[in-house]
Amino acid sequence: MRFLDEDEELNPIVSAVNLVDVFLVIIAALLIALAQNPISVFSAENVTVIKNAGEPNMEVIVKEGKEIKQYKSTGDIGSGEGLRAGVAYKMADGSFVYVPEGEAVEQGNATTGGGQP
Repeated sequence: MRFLDEDEELNPIVSAVNLVDVFLVIIAALLIALAQNPISVFSAENVTVIKNAGEPNMEVIVKEGKEIKQYKSTGDIGSGEGLRAGVAYKMADGSFVYVPEGEAVEQGNATTGGGQP
């Protein structure tokens, strides 16, 4: 009956069971980290993540509900098409005043008497 008296330290199955336990703990930790990720598909929150802010390779990731959009910067500054719509001035109290160009400015000058009729 020497088989029944065999030492458990020499049994390879015991160490394999310990490895399985370690891997289960690692898997549980990874699942918790995945669930707490801000852009996780399991959360219903709206999230905006900016990676490499101010750099030429900047990325903006926007999650609204279950929809995720990713925008990548091209590195170009001020490029694009458009027209100048007006001028914005920062006041001493920190507020901004927008002055549109075109017809609205001409009407504003005519009512204040500062422009030509």
